[in-house]
Amino acid sequence: MNLFDYVRPASLSEAIAAGSKPGAAYLAGGTNLLDLMKAGVAHPGKVVDITRLPGLDRIETLSDGSTRIGAMVRNSDLARDPSFAASFPAVAEALLSGASAQLRNAATVGGNLMQRTRCPYFYDPNSACNRRESGAGCDAIGGETHSHAVLGWTETCIATHPSDFCVPLAALDAVVEMEGPDGTRDVPLADFHMLPDETSPGGADLKPGEIITALRLPAEAAAFAGNSRYLKLRERTSYAFALVSAAAMLRMDGDTIAEAHIALGAVAAKPWRASAAEELLNGATPDAETFARAAEAALDGARPSGDNAHKIDLAKRVLTRALTQAAAGTPDRMPALPASVFASVNGASAHA
Repeated sequence: MNLFDYVRPASLSEAIAAGSKPGAAYLAGGTNLLDLMKAGVAHPGKVVDITRLPGLDRIETLSDGSTRIGAMVRNSDLARDPSFAASFPAVAEALLSGASAQLRNAATVGGNLMQRTRCPYFYDPNSACNRRESGAGCDAIGGETHSHAVLGWTETCIATHPSDFCVPLAALDAVVEMEGPDGTRDVPLADFHMLPDETSPGGADLKPGEIITALRLPAEAAAFAGNSRYLKLRERTSYAFALVSAAAMLRMDGDTIAEAHIALGAVAAKPWRASAAEELLNGATPDAETFARAAEAALDGARPSGDNAHKIDLAKRVLTRALTQAAAGTPDRMPALPASVFASVNGASAHA
C-alpha cells in the first residue's frame, strides 16, 4: 500500500474542500476502498475520512412522505430498522443477503452505491482494464467471463455492478442526493450508474469532490410492501456476490397486477430496470405463463459476453421465481437465508 495523507474533516464543507484535491478519496465504511488500496488498484494520495460528519446517519420520513436515508447509515442498521423493513422489505432482504454481519456493520449506504465492480481483471493490476486506465483495453474479453455482463455491455467493458442493495432501489425509483464544490444535485439511481459505450467503461455519475449525502425513496414505493421480494442466485449461499438476482415489486388490485416494478442484478454494469416486462405485467393476472413471458421480455436483447450464456437462462428463471414469490405476498418474517433460492417462501425456519 502506498503512503497517503489522512484527514478527518469536521464539516461537510471541509470534507468537500479536501476531497476536491487531485488524488483524494473519501473513506466511509472502507469495505471496498481499503481492499482496492491493498490490492494496488486504488492509489489515493489523500484519504478523507467522512465517518464523523454530522447529520449523515439518519433515517427520516419527509413531509411529502418520502423516506430519506443518510449516506452514513450502516447497512445493518438500515436492514434492521423496523419501520424501514416494514415499508421496504425487499430492500432489507437485499441488504441482509449482501455480506457477512461484520461487513454490514461497517458498510454504509453511500459506500454501497459507490462500490466498484468485482471483475477479477479490474482487481488485477497486471491486466488491461479500461476502468482502471482509460484506453488500456479489456483483458476480460476472451478471458474468464463466467460472471460477466449479458446486457448493456460493449467491447470497452463487460463488467457487472456487484450491489444487492441497489437492485431493489432501482426498482423503487430511488434518488441519490449529492453535494460538491458546485452545490447540491439529485440524480435518479437509474441514471447514477452509467453503462459502457464505445469509448467509456461507464461508472458512477459523481463529479470530482462530490459526496453522496443521502438516498431518497418516494412515498409511492411503500405501496409495494405487501408483494415485494428480492431473490439472489450465487455460487454459495454464504457471503457471495450474485451470479444473477432479481427484485420483483407488485402492487395488487384484487387478483390483478395494478403495477409492476422489476430490476435485475449482476447482469450489467448497473442495476437493470426491466421496463418491457413491467409493461407486460401491468393489468395482467399473476400466473406462471404471464411471469414466463415477462422474464423473456426482461432479457430481450441479452447476449453473452463470453462463456456466460447460462446467465441469460438463469436470470429468466430467477425473475420468474421472484415474481411468483412476490405475487404470493411478502412473508411476515425475514427468511433465515435472506434472498436465497433455498429459503422458505413464508420466512419460517425449516428447523423451527
